[in-house]
Amino acid sequence: MTKTMRALAKTGPRPGAELIEVPVPTPQPGEALIKVNAASICGTDQHIYEWNEWAQGRIKPPLIFGHEMAGEVVALGEGVKQVKLGDIVAAETHVVCDICYLCRTGNAHICQNLSILGVDIPGVFAEYVSVPAQNLWVTDPSIPAAWASVQEPMGNAVHTALAGDIVGKTVALFGAGPIGMIGVAVAMACGAEKVIAVDINPYRLDIAKKMGAYLTVDARTEDPVKIIHAETGGEGADVFLEMSGAPSAINQGFEALRFGGWAGLLGLPAKPVTMDLTNGIVFKGATVYGISGRRMYDTWYKTTALLRGKRVDLAPVITHTFPMTEFEKGFELMHSGQCGKVILIP
Repeated sequence: MTKTMRALAKTGPRPGAELIEVPVPTPQPGEALIKVNAASICGTDQHIYEWNEWAQGRIKPPLIFGHEMAGEVVALGEGVKQVKLGDIVAAETHVVCDICYLCRTGNAHICQNLSILGVDIPGVFAEYVSVPAQNLWVTDPSIPAAWASVQEPMGNAVHTALAGDIVGKTVALFGAGPIGMIGVAVAMACGAEKVIAVDINPYRLDIAKKMGAYLTVDARTEDPVKIIHAETGGEGADVFLEMSGAPSAINQGFEALRFGGWAGLLGLPAKPVTMDLTNGIVFKGATVYGISGRRMYDTWYKTTALLRGKRVDLAPVITHTFPMTEFEKGFELMHSGQCGKVILIP
């Protein structure tokens, strides 16, 4: 094995990133070394690349970033039993402590001592990455590498869409970014009657339609609340899935939710949001779920089943693939919004 590798790193407190040469990591006890076959760009990676306010307060350069990947196990640290050489794996990016109250009560996905790949510890935008073996998810080799790398964000969509009863329901999904696009397909695959997808990006609304949306609404020129009420006989949507983080979408979604409905909130507003809590939630008797990551590892089993059973087709979502040497093109596309999921190949 080569002793050095190429990796994409945030080398200093400024916008952009650099492709650098670094030593191949040596897996420590409990870790496995992965040869990365595909890595996908997430919105978090875009924040790090652009060096926004959140990144400035969280990231400590130099750091190899990126957290969504698929690859092959090529070396094992001492004591590893969860995977073997040659396994094709993806990674659960939340590295948890296993000893806090939440970890010990079935809620490790919201561990209060977690570290995140590519945010707090070295990430996957590299030819090789060393990952705690307990965080590796053995993946069916029949699943394409690009699809396998998207299992982590797909898990967010699965966790959100299945937080409550969705069978036979009308779903209003606000935010047709890559996770929202996948959320459409997950909701339909798991029994929703129809999904109404709302966004302000026609390119992404078109993909949402391909993923199975019954109706798409461009919130720049149309009133989502009026349309959703018209489509539901004035009752409102049974389910509201929020995947944008936009304050306007949050308010419209709760206004469009029927009495007694439920909402899954995944999007992350940049600032505190003002809303009509009384009429939007309390008087409606609405149930609201806050969604953070994926349930470990219940969500992963569901995600794998949807892919392996061909219930969800990720082809329309994965719109662009670049060699890692052309990473600027990928991040430019992410910034423009004229893409679905962008894959980097080391």
